[in-house]
Amino acid sequence: MGDPDRRPAFYAAGPGGWRDWWTVLHPPYTAWHLSYVVIGASLVSRLDGPRLLLSVGAFFAAVGVAAHALDERHDRPLRTQIPDRSLTFAVVVGLAVAVGLGVVNAFVVGWGLVPFLVIGPLLVVAYNLELFGGIVHTDVGFAASWGAFPVLAGYAGQQGTMSVAAVAAAIGAFALSYAQRALSTPARQLRRRVDQVEGTVTLLDGSIEQLDVERLLAPLERALRALTWATVALAVALVLGHVARP
Repeated sequence: MGDPDRRPAFYAAGPGGWRDWWTVLHPPYTAWHLSYVVIGASLVSRLDGPRLLLSVGAFFAAVGVAAHALDERHDRPLRTQIPDRSLTFAVVVGLAVAVGLGVVNAFVVGWGLVPFLVIGPLLVVAYNLELFGGIVHTDVGFAASWGAFPVLAGYAGQQGTMSVAAVAAAIGAFALSYAQRALSTPARQLRRRVDQVEGTVTLLDGSIEQLDVERLLAPLERALRALTWATVALAVALVLGHVARP
């Protein structure tokens, strides 16, 4: 176990009440992955606002709520005090809302969206419960599930089809999410499983710098914050580009 006084995530609020739910929602990462949906949707020639809202709402319910609640119920990585019953309720409602919004959108854009309605909930459960031998709960599985998949679903949610541009963007999102995983995995370990770090770094000029948990965490979490803001800003810029068109 790590230091009990150290927050389990840089965005974690104090324990108890609504603050636990804030922490479970993983706000920066939820915003990051919802941005992939927006990026995918923005690749069409004319962005449809209501369809975009349906897609973003579905992913917020599936990933922001259901996936994160299921992860917390599975092994309590965030150390919240939310009862198991409440987390289970959030999972069920989140997935139901996600599928419901997806079905509404499918009636508009066509059956091309149906595979995403099947694969999406399956990824939520398989990833967070480490099903199928944990094959989805890997760096590649994370990047494919929460990087590439939202981009493709966002695009399909606009017109029910796929394009080379959407696939290219999905590859980019895959790479970004892979980088996210490479940074967040050691950051989580330092916050949740490491008690203390002892060591030094000797520079070429002979000076010595001490190592501790905070020193190791700082560059990882600065990069994660920067990537979050960069991805959200890109998504906003793409939407504004559509709004500005005559």
